[in-house]
Amino acid sequence: MEISEEMSLNELPEGCIANALSFTTPQDVGRLSVVSPMFMLAAVSDVVWERFLPRDLKSILSTSPDGSRLMASTASKKELYFSLCENPVLVDNGRKSFSLEKKSGKKCYRLSARDLSITWGDSPEYWTWNSDPTSRFGEVAELIGVCWLEIRGKINATMLSPATMYAAYLVFKPKEGAYGLDYQPVEVGVGLVGSENGKRNMYLDSQRGRAHRYHLVRRRTGLHNRSRIVGMQEP
Repeated sequence: MEISEEMSLNELPEGCIANALSFTTPQDVGRLSVVSPMFMLAAVSDVVWERFLPRDLKSILSTSPDGSRLMASTASKKELYFSLCENPVLVDNGRKSFSLEKKSGKKCYRLSARDLSITWGDSPEYWTWNSDPTSRFGEVAELIGVCWLEIRGKINATMLSPATMYAAYLVFKPKEGAYGLDYQPVEVGVGLVGSENGKRNMYLDSQRGRAHRYHLVRRRTGLHNRSRIVGMQEP
């Protein structure tokens, strides 16, 4: 369709603008919706938000007990999109949590403790399984005490958004009196199965770990012999 120089944006068909917006990002749509009333109307179109939802969304939600209810209860594709951004749903029989990243619409997954490979996880003298009201999952793994801490998680790469840089996080909550995570750095890494790339050492308890990496020494300085704390890095 040819557009003359004198033709304004408001003269374009709403469907044309909606189709153009669908090739941008959710963040761009929010910004462009303030350009003109026509853009604002087009920005709520199902044509736009259908493109931002994963193509395999029905397949993903089919493994969730709330999937059918969510699809039926949302009045528009935009409402469904933001519901998935703000309210992660349990999928894969409750073993994973699924949501969307609000600015981009990329897929986000959280693996439950039951979906992880935990060394000695089934040994009650080392680990125990219970519930936690602050967790979205029905079961959490509680560490009693081990001499070898090894936790691995794995997810099929086809489940993730293509051409996307992902980050992996270990989510845990230390209890009062917990010890050990601050004394010894652990090896962490993420990559394809069989890959040894991206491994490095870090402290899971970063604040207390930092104190152990540095000897805190009190020294006297200045004319008034004031004291200060000096950090001496360990070898």
